[in-house]
Amino acid sequence: MKFKSLIALFFITTSTAIAQTNDILIENVRILDHKTSNLTTSMNVLISGNKIQKISSDIISVKGNDVIKIKGNGKTLMPGLIDVHVHMVFGALTMAEMTSPDMSQELMMKNVALSSQKMLMRGFTSVRDAGGPIFPLKAAIDKGQVIGPRIWPSGATISQTAGHGDFRTPDERSRRFFGKPSRAELLGATFIADGRDDVLTATRENLRFGASQIKLMAGGGTSSAYDPIDVTQYTFDEMKAAVEAAEDWGTYVMVHAYTPRAVQRAVEAGVKSIEHGQMLDEETLKLLAKKKVWLSLQNLMDNNDNMDDQRKEKRKPVLDGQEKVWPLAKRLGVKLAWGTDFLFEPELNKDQNKYILRLQKWFSNAEILKMITQDNGELLQLSGLRSPYPGKLGVVEEQAFADLLLVDGNPLKDLSLISNPEKNFLMIIKNGQIYKNIIKK
Repeated sequence: MKFKSLIALFFITTSTAIAQTNDILIENVRILDHKTSNLTTSMNVLISGNKIQKISSDIISVKGNDVIKIKGNGKTLMPGLIDVHVHMVFGALTMAEMTSPDMSQELMMKNVALSSQKMLMRGFTSVRDAGGPIFPLKAAIDKGQVIGPRIWPSGATISQTAGHGDFRTPDERSRRFFGKPSRAELLGATFIADGRDDVLTATRENLRFGASQIKLMAGGGTSSAYDPIDVTQYTFDEMKAAVEAAEDWGTYVMVHAYTPRAVQRAVEAGVKSIEHGQMLDEETLKLLAKKKVWLSLQNLMDNNDNMDDQRKEKRKPVLDGQEKVWPLAKRLGVKLAWGTDFLFEPELNKDQNKYILRLQKWFSNAEILKMITQDNGELLQLSGLRSPYPGKLGVVEEQAFADLLLVDGNPLKDLSLISNPEKNFLMIIKNGQIYKNIIKK
């Protein structure tokens, strides 16, 4: 059975997505207001279709008997959470599973579909997928065949030979010299592209399939086998080629990079979003602030016992650097975004919300809540006309997307509320549809 047909069959037979077209009236809620960094007084919110139609402290009259009325009981209504650096496929599998010859496409997509549903149930209504074979999953979610967040897809990562996206096993030879694509390339996980022409083709292939932005590997990584963390990847001309091709489609390039040299080259080439950057110096951060380039950061956990020694050693300067770069970037006025970047460690997914709390050492609760909703939403819409969901995102405002969480408590005072979504997220709404409702009547 062909890959596309197999995915469609699996999704259709396992879907439990909610089909609902009724308007929703949520009464008596206090709305998280990013402008005042506070909660509003009691408000009523009318959702029509997939947008917030009206917000008022007065009674909102609705016609017909098919409107779903929700008693908010003074709880907090806030935007859905946004993670701008996920790998929906890579994050649902271990590296051994991903590279195993026994890993079937059916099993891979089963793991991914279940992981997707759990992510939405943690309150993440939107994500930016930072590389991988994502298009079938996104299409299935948009069609209502699978439950999951909105996805801004990058498509296959684009990497030079021996770069961070070169996932070849030791026995797989270069496609350029030996003519056979690697298994990871055949799965749509990555493009190994060298030279301007190959980079242009890889970029345009992703755009052809619906990429909302392009993900390029500009430096060494901690989870890849061949490249030291300090190396700079892609020449200026190669990187510029990707930027030009993306800009011709009205969108942008995001790059994986840690070091000042790699990031400075990327900024010079016109890249709009730096992923990671934990090893950056003050000079480079000032450049990002001046050029208004986004720094999409993570706050990673320490090494665990399951990691091999090579990866532990490669992660050390990244872990050391993140303690310095977050407060320095904030002080210098860099445009900051937040993501998790769980990669080949599916056991971490359940802790996605808890990772948000790790930002409290540098930011107030209000600043964190704004970053993981409004600011991250602004970064998503950098895709412009290539955005799969153009509109207001990450705010509770009229005409914004109805991606909402009803929280049992005030997260401005107690941010830990969001670390237990099963208990504290009483209602989860995405695109105007209710996916969870445990409000006591």
